[in-house]
Amino acid sequence: MQIAIAGAGIMGRVLAWQLSQRGHRLSIFDRDPIANGSAAAYTAAGMLTPYSEVASAELAIHTMGMAALPLWSAMTDALSVAGGGRCHSHCVSSCGQSHEPDCDLCFRQQGSLIVAHPGDRADHRHFNQQVMNKLRPDAEQFQQLNAAQLAELEPELAGRFDEATYLPEESWVDNEQVMACLADALLAHPGVDWHPQTPVEQLGPHNLNAGGENYRFDWVIDCRGLGAKPDWPQLRGVRGELLWLRAPEVKLQHLVRLMHPRYRIYVVPRPNDIYIIGATQIESDSMGPITVRSSLELLSAAYSLHPGFGEAEIVSSRVNCRPALPDNLPAIRWQDGLIRANGLFRHGFLLAPAVAQEVVNWLENGDSYRSPYAELIQPLAVPA
Repeated sequence: MQIAIAGAGIMGRVLAWQLSQRGHRLSIFDRDPIANGSAAAYTAAGMLTPYSEVASAELAIHTMGMAALPLWSAMTDALSVAGGGRCHSHCVSSCGQSHEPDCDLCFRQQGSLIVAHPGDRADHRHFNQQVMNKLRPDAEQFQQLNAAQLAELEPELAGRFDEATYLPEESWVDNEQVMACLADALLAHPGVDWHPQTPVEQLGPHNLNAGGENYRFDWVIDCRGLGAKPDWPQLRGVRGELLWLRAPEVKLQHLVRLMHPRYRIYVVPRPNDIYIIGATQIESDSMGPITVRSSLELLSAAYSLHPGFGEAEIVSSRVNCRPALPDNLPAIRWQDGLIRANGLFRHGFLLAPAVAQEVVNWLENGDSYRSPYAELIQPLAVPA
């Protein structure tokens, strides 16, 4: 089939990669350059954490996230093999460190740790209880550690916390590197035609107008995130802010979440002494610079987690708005010749492969396809 994809953020690129692997011919339209841009994917920590999210999200997020983990593993393996030197160079430039024997897209399945200071211990135990009640995970998936066990697993936190929750299946990827390697793979595919810096002016069933030209396709798939708000008024922006720090005195090996009075702050390690600090979630579509309040909260939390962050360099601050629907769940809406996939909220990297797989399955099987996510795929109402 001839398929147009509007939007080349993480949703658009993962979907385009899956469709290209199935032999479909694709035209990708995006307002940004290929190598960078304003997509929310560039302001992300790349966390794949389906257990950590379950305490504050619908159970469907966990279910889809767990389905996405093996999809991420398979996709990054395939991209690493196919990318060769190109993906290897992205890895070096993005994280500052070469990976041998080949690039693994900085895919890390080393698990995450949940910790809390004494004043927030009740929140930590409430989190544990929510996960246990909703999922009833076995002991291998959900481990509660004492001080000695935590010190053995993550020596950098030894003596700082006397208990932790360890979620060994949770993972993370390098968001910028994944975006770059997906672009390389798509550009190298003979069935893909990419139109960068070409904003979509209008789209509908079988039809897309961009760059002053009109195009016809078997299917048009809208993955524009907040760019689709004129056609999907229920979309809203949820602002997220994060900081990149270089902290040579910190040697964390695991993704760490620290309980906080307003949210769980995350610390995601990257090679070359880089750490991404984030977790702000503000009901606002403002794209202005990071606020003093958020900066103080993130930096104070990082310092309280490990004093080595006190001497860290602030490499950059990043702000973006994630596309969310009223129920904070992703949605796929369809009519003949048009599919809309949107609303991944702050779970874009976690859910993109699973949502993309649902689009592909429905596209190739139509009404006969029975999604395991009952409310995800529905006919497109008008207005959307």
